[in-house]
Amino acid sequence: MSESEKKPAPGTEGTERAIPEQSASSPEPILKVEGLTKHFPIKSGLFGRQTGAVKAVDGISFDVRAGETLGVVGESGCGKSTMGRLVTRLLEPTGGKVEFEGHDITHMSAGKMRPLRRDMQMIFQDPYGSLNPRHTIGGIVSTPFRLQGVTPEGGVKKEVQRLMELVGLNPEHYNRYPHEFSGGQRQRIGIARALALNPKLVVADEPVSALDVSIQAQVVNLLDDLQSELGLTYVIIAHDLSVIRHVSDRIAVMYLGKIVEIADRKSLYSSPMHPYTKALLSAVPVPDPKRKGVKSERILLKGDVPSPISPPSGCRFHTRCWKATEICKTQEPPLAALKTGHQVACHHPENAPDQAPGEAVLPQARQSVELVSAGEPAAAEAAETEAPDADASDIEAPVAGAPAEAGTGAEAEAAAQAEAATGAAARAETAGAAVEAAEAARTPEAAGPDSPVQESTDK
Repeated sequence: MSESEKKPAPGTEGTERAIPEQSASSPEPILKVEGLTKHFPIKSGLFGRQTGAVKAVDGISFDVRAGETLGVVGESGCGKSTMGRLVTRLLEPTGGKVEFEGHDITHMSAGKMRPLRRDMQMIFQDPYGSLNPRHTIGGIVSTPFRLQGVTPEGGVKKEVQRLMELVGLNPEHYNRYPHEFSGGQRQRIGIARALALNPKLVVADEPVSALDVSIQAQVVNLLDDLQSELGLTYVIIAHDLSVIRHVSDRIAVMYLGKIVEIADRKSLYSSPMHPYTKALLSAVPVPDPKRKGVKSERILLKGDVPSPISPPSGCRFHTRCWKATEICKTQEPPLAALKTGHQVACHHPENAPDQAPGEAVLPQARQSVELVSAGEPAAAEAAETEAPDADASDIEAPVAGAPAEAGTGAEAEAAAQAEAATGAAARAETAGAAVEAAEAARTPEAAGPDSPVQESTDK
């Protein structure tokens, strides 16, 4: 692909690609997940008895069709990375079902999983920690061939150098070590290792979170180009909504171990249904200089994310939701399709009919969110620039003994400004006198012959 055909950096407008149609004639899902659960036990005491569990992933369901990209977003700690490791069977699920190309791999043994490893690979989040510093790049990228007993045509070294060139690295760096590369180059090495055996499914866990913005654009465009050339299927996990919008066909939003909304890219960003998704999208900055000074409301959720050890009953978002009602506290909403291709788990969704009408909003729900107009500082600055300078002589002095609330807000503000200006002038005059006195003290010629300073100097 030529440089002119490359997509610009994530977050820019007009770079959206066509979304594959999901219809009855679409191919069968390459990956199907039903009720996937992972609870990490908490043990304490002398005998290590289990006293609780961290519910990292708690009953999620989704599928991924061949050739598409599913983006997974959410706050840190919501279970995104754990979900990726469960799908690739790097972690043993507590419950649920994972199917890959029709094979149930939920509790498949390591021996039976080995042949399937060729078709499903993972790109890890940390490009510094996922590469062995004692091995050369040639040894790292050739490891999948050695573990699977595969000898590529032309030899392993030639194939590794081809992969390095494919991801934008110099094949002559075959014998270099990871510490000799930058962060972006190390991430490319991880991508080359994941593509060594021509997989069908690649799970990318935060592939660009540790990289600079300019390097992020290069890696994202590389993943997009490789998908077009090799027909890959991606599950990309990230917390950057701009990156997810750039690369994804469909997007799943996670909150506290649950998927709260799944939709195609256009539907999710134009008309989000779950309140949590709406709050996330309100925090995305718009890189448009023309919007400077334009007011845009941002939804600030108050309070912390509840602990996954003891999540709230009912809807897990009801403790931070401004639409929460009594049913939200007691009944967990199912992930239901309210529009074609748009699923949401909410009793009172946005941009859709209310699923539990007649419920009164809880009193504490109104205090769980705060609306902030992002354009107010710029507007106030523009108003201050356009306003004529106030003359202190035109400001009426307040009558002594008058109550503070008798004057208007504008008069009180003007009086405060005049008082501040007078105080600043007085301070400047005092400072000037102090400076002059200090100069006189340092300069003997400036003092008179009878001056104490002069006398002390002569002595």
